[in-house]
Amino acid sequence: MISAAKTAAAIRAGKFRAAEVTERALAGIAARNATTNAFTEVTTARARTEAAAVDAAIAAGRDPGPLAGVPYAVKNLFDLEGVTTLAGAAIEKDRPAAARDAFLVRQLRAAGGVCLGALNMDEYAYGFTTENHHYGPCRNPHDLTRVAGGSSGGSAVAVAAGLVPLTLGSDTNGSIRVPSSLCGIFGLKPTYGRLSRAGSYPFVGSLDHLGPFARDVADLALAYDAMQGADPEDPAQQWRPVDPVASLLDQDVQGLRFAVAGGHFARNGHPEAFAAVATVARALGATRRVELPEAARARAAAFLISMAEGANLHMPDLRSRAESFDPATRDRFLAGAMLPAHWVIQAQRLRAAYRDAVLKLFAEVDVILAPATPYVAPHIGQDMIEVDGAMLPVRPNLGIYTQPISCIGLPVLAVPIADPVAIGTPGGLPIGVQLIAAPWREDILFRVAAALERAGVCASPQPRS
Repeated sequence: MISAAKTAAAIRAGKFRAAEVTERALAGIAARNATTNAFTEVTTARARTEAAAVDAAIAAGRDPGPLAGVPYAVKNLFDLEGVTTLAGAAIEKDRPAAARDAFLVRQLRAAGGVCLGALNMDEYAYGFTTENHHYGPCRNPHDLTRVAGGSSGGSAVAVAAGLVPLTLGSDTNGSIRVPSSLCGIFGLKPTYGRLSRAGSYPFVGSLDHLGPFARDVADLALAYDAMQGADPEDPAQQWRPVDPVASLLDQDVQGLRFAVAGGHFARNGHPEAFAAVATVARALGATRRVELPEAARARAAAFLISMAEGANLHMPDLRSRAESFDPATRDRFLAGAMLPAHWVIQAQRLRAAYRDAVLKLFAEVDVILAPATPYVAPHIGQDMIEVDGAMLPVRPNLGIYTQPISCIGLPVLAVPIADPVAIGTPGGLPIGVQLIAAPWREDILFRVAAALERAGVCASPQPRS
């Protein structure tokens, strides 16, 4: 599938009709989704209606929007009008269908996007692998025996496999950046409060972010710009007007100050994770190292906060129908319900102190580089993995480098290494790097990601499966 930007330009120029692009995308999903299990719902009738509206607008001489006829899909925790929002759970199947679209979906539709459906995820977004107990595992298109990452696994796979050029996901502890890394695509976790979460199923209200996935920086920018807008229905949103980041992608990165995260971010991973960071650092001339103080304890705090808030949200169902949960999700929620209040309060205090300490670093640097995942995609069903001579559980360890960042709401753009073979990843599997900036400085991240893409350092490798 061609890029979102090229698709929109071709449709606006009359080279293709939106209806034709939509039918090709639907045919591709019908032919290939069984292999990857990315989609849990295909909204065929909706897609055809939206594509027809784009074509009608063009025929009438009206501007169809910057995403004219671009197919996209969303993690199945986003509300789609007339569709039951599953959030990866069996419990939600009997709930009423959504009465209207989520805010970000409405923004994309207004921009001319065509929604093709909802995507697989970990139950209630509580996981890093998308091995869904109810709807089956999502399979990595680079190796179908391996996980996609999570919890937004279906969102990453749909883009990496070329089913759609754009998707939306959520990131609470790493759920955009982990699957971006494992599937070899670009993913953005914006500043906490930047994009409205209204109309999405929550996991941890104080940590949840929403953001886009794409195979190149221009498409990611196109989606990000289209989703901007104030929404009073999300009380956490602190939206402010911004210049379109798509207009900044040609700017160079001269004068920006780069540093590599050390300490916690320089251990507990496989060689390929650190080789990826070193590759990006060389390309940017980053020689300085900084340490995010208390990062390991901040990660522990994020665990406790997630457990406690998640358990509180699901307490009625835990009491009345615990057997309907994925057993692993249920047990984590039950453990969260039993946490002492003292622990949770201390976790929030540590989180606040850690945020203050990390923000001081941005007086000296503009972008911090860190691994996105500690290793390439593990095998589906793999429980343990060896790291630094110790056997560790696969699933929680995938977020070792993302949780200390998301718990303080910093914007992060995950970029894939263009040539994984060159850095020695096992089997040439993808891996990514986190570009981290100060709050509200997504513009810097897009400039840097675009520069790395132009230099051939970062790009989405083509799946072999």
